[in-house]
Amino acid sequence: MDLEEKVLGVEPKYDGAIINVEKQTVELPNGETSTRDVVHHSNAVGILVLTKNNKMLLETQWRAPVAKETIEIPAGKVDSRDHGTALDTVVRELNEETRYKANNVKRITGFYSSVGFCDEYMDLYLATDLEPVEDELPRDQGEYLRIKEYSLDEAMAMIESGEIEDAKTITAIYYWKLHDKIGL
Repeated sequence: MDLEEKVLGVEPKYDGAIINVEKQTVELPNGETSTRDVVHHSNAVGILVLTKNNKMLLETQWRAPVAKETIEIPAGKVDSRDHGTALDTVVRELNEETRYKANNVKRITGFYSSVGFCDEYMDLYLATDLEPVEDELPRDQGEYLRIKEYSLDEAMAMIESGEIEDAKTITAIYYWKLHDKIGL
């Protein structure tokens, strides 16, 4: 059976600075119709940043959708400042959020952040061999962060305790754990 749903109509619901929302009317594989709420979001990057002493940089920030502070890897959306490339976004976000530049950057993987309602695609990168930036870029308006270094054991314990709940961050930490024994 072909599972593709055919879009019969699109009704824009919201056009915002970060997301656009639409209601789709779709034809299901069995010929019936249904609706889908779809959130469109720019592509994004997440960065596993490892220091020379083999600790990761994590940032704590307030996240309005969950109404609490979260602990996350540095991340950001690909936009016009980056000429549309994920690698340029990595360089910018590292500068803005951590005040470092990385001499080694490697793409780890890519994934959709929540396929049930959103089309955001995130590329996950590893950044190592860090140096402080010479010229700091301004942080995004309203962006307040606390940056701290954590060992792999500390990060794993934070996942287990529920202190880290962010999917991209958990993915990055498990990648680190998987590859730490064989060398990144």
